[in-house]
Amino acid sequence: MQPHGILETIIYADDLSEIKQFYSEVLGLDVVDDDPPHHIFFRCGDSLFLVFNPHKSIDQETEVDGTLIPQHGAHGPCHMAFRVNAEELPAWKEKLSAHHVPIESEINWPNGGKSLYFRDPVGNSIELATAKLWGVG
Repeated sequence: MQPHGILETIIYADDLSEIKQFYSEVLGLDVVDDDPPHHIFFRCGDSLFLVFNPHKSIDQETEVDGTLIPQHGAHGPCHMAFRVNAEELPAWKEKLSAHHVPIESEINWPNGGKSLYFRDPVGNSIELATAKLWGVG
């Protein structure tokens, strides 16, 4: 038995309004819950991409029906890869350029996978990658 996929992924950012604009306008993710200054949640395919303000959520204990949710969090930039189709990469490059988002690196992996790397407004390393990179799908 093993998990069926990633249900949610979380990053942390102080400025949620800037993050909301970036992920909704640049990456086209739909907002499913917006609770400034605590968090903003986006839908990404069958998964959720959550952004928490580390100063408003990590140190607070949260309960659901009397059960404590374990505290979790991170500090500093992290990495997230979003899955895209290879034929979409030229359009993604144009869209990033139109939003003045510089591409840090473009990689053609030995196994045929392709990746574009750039930064979100708070410095997280964001990757648009084809599934071939990991031999899935």
